[in-house]
Amino acid sequence: MFYLATTPWWLRIFFPRGMTWRLPDQEKVLYLTFDDGPHPTITPFVLDQLKRYGAAATFFCIGKNVVDYPEIYQRILSEGHRTGNHTHRHLNAKHTPEKQWLEDVRVASKCIDSDLFRPPYGRIRSFEAKTLREASPPYRIILWDVLSGDFDEKTNAQACTQNVIRNARPGSIVVFHDSQKAWKRLENCLPAVLKHFSEEGYSFRAIL
Repeated sequence: MFYLATTPWWLRIFFPRGMTWRLPDQEKVLYLTFDDGPHPTITPFVLDQLKRYGAAATFFCIGKNVVDYPEIYQRILSEGHRTGNHTHRHLNAKHTPEKQWLEDVRVASKCIDSDLFRPPYGRIRSFEAKTLREASPPYRIILWDVLSGDFDEKTNAQACTQNVIRNARPGSIVVFHDSQKAWKRLENCLPAVLKHFSEEGYSFRAIL
């Protein structure tokens, strides 16, 4: 599986305008994000790890998972983290008609009260981005500048950890997944990342 652990500037020009890739933070701050939850066992593990380090994060949730695990979703919010819309059924915009894709976002918004949005697989077309930016209230479309790669079943936790350590810098938005597919790597990668950057004097904040 080919992907880039960090998103170079030249690749960003092929995306619709108005995407947030990183935050202009001069302090030692990272913005950890978790896609595809909530999951009944993995999301609590993530929350426990974050609590150990006094870390806040942002969870881009799938609507149907919120419906299935409302108590986990409420725990995310009650512990001071933010949530964002990640569609209701994790639809890939590349393979889904625009009207159907946007309707899936709307359905998810019924159970995810947030102005943050991340498109599954990072796929979003110009019309879709424009529609979301002009919604009432408007969405902020959050992508990333560091990809851990924890979704890649052909890699390992050490490689995912190094993806983050080598590429993250102040203001970086880092992607992990609180999903079954990512679990074998996330289980060891997340604690290692939190430990490393905490020792380097970093703090971890939710995207506001």
